[in-house]
Amino acid sequence: MDRLPPLRLLHVFETVHRTGSPSRAATELNVSLSAVSQSLKQLEDHIGTSLLDRSTRPAGFTEAGEILLNAVVENRERLNDALEDIRALSDPSSAAVTLACTIGFATYWLMPRLEAFYLDHPDLAVNVQSTSQEVPRLGPGVDIAMRYGDGAWSDGAVELLFEERIEPVCAPEYLERIKADDGSLASSFLIHVETDDRRWVSWPDYLNRTGLKAAGSAKGLRFTNYVQAAQAALSGHGIMLGWRSITGDYSEKGLLAPAGLPPLTPKDAYHAVLSHRSRNKATAELVVSWLKQVASE
Repeated sequence: MDRLPPLRLLHVFETVHRTGSPSRAATELNVSLSAVSQSLKQLEDHIGTSLLDRSTRPAGFTEAGEILLNAVVENRERLNDALEDIRALSDPSSAAVTLACTIGFATYWLMPRLEAFYLDHPDLAVNVQSTSQEVPRLGPGVDIAMRYGDGAWSDGAVELLFEERIEPVCAPEYLERIKADDGSLASSFLIHVETDDRRWVSWPDYLNRTGLKAAGSAKGLRFTNYVQAAQAALSGHGIMLGWRSITGDYSEKGLLAPAGLPPLTPKDAYHAVLSHRSRNKATAELVVSWLKQVASE
């Protein structure tokens, strides 16, 4: 027997999650509530376990339901990306350039600068494809990938964008609190970002390289990405390792301040990689050239 359940059952399951209840899912799918309930029961029978906790009102998801939901949502997003790539392949005349980058890079470095690009080039469009991948891929339809690393990639023309700089930063009011105490890390909350990517410098890495000690590091706050960590720092919850690509603009505006600790320059840097398969190479080259100019300012 095929281990995968019918796609129509997964579609009903995902719709229940998205709409918030079986009744609203029935309305969106234009079927009866009993049909939705039957589909959910068939899905549970196929998998062999309960997906909804029917002891609560409204019914919530069981642990098994959460696991399945995450898989369904993730694969739906991957399918949407694949369809976009296919559409891009069938539209070689498009003047738009598609640029892939991480969510943090798009949020804190790229998007604040794109407005200026459109002022300089009103007839061009840059489609930003944010991804959770630390090294965004150059799939079909992607012209440029913004990558952090050593630059040793062979799937495109690599251009150095800027060297990274790591410096502990915090909100100005939090810095005043540190100074009012003893001025050491021991009395501070450290904001950690937990990632499996070893290229990103963690607090233990930073402390080891600088020879500093932080007795208060056990009190640290932990997040899974730099977007959350930056918001925590801006809100005055502690000190984070500021990266030029993420907190650089906030530091220039005075929203974050150096915590008085030594900066680090990692061996890796940010690069723009122009795909060898780009359909609009001339336009993509113009975008890369503009990005390099902005990065040098």
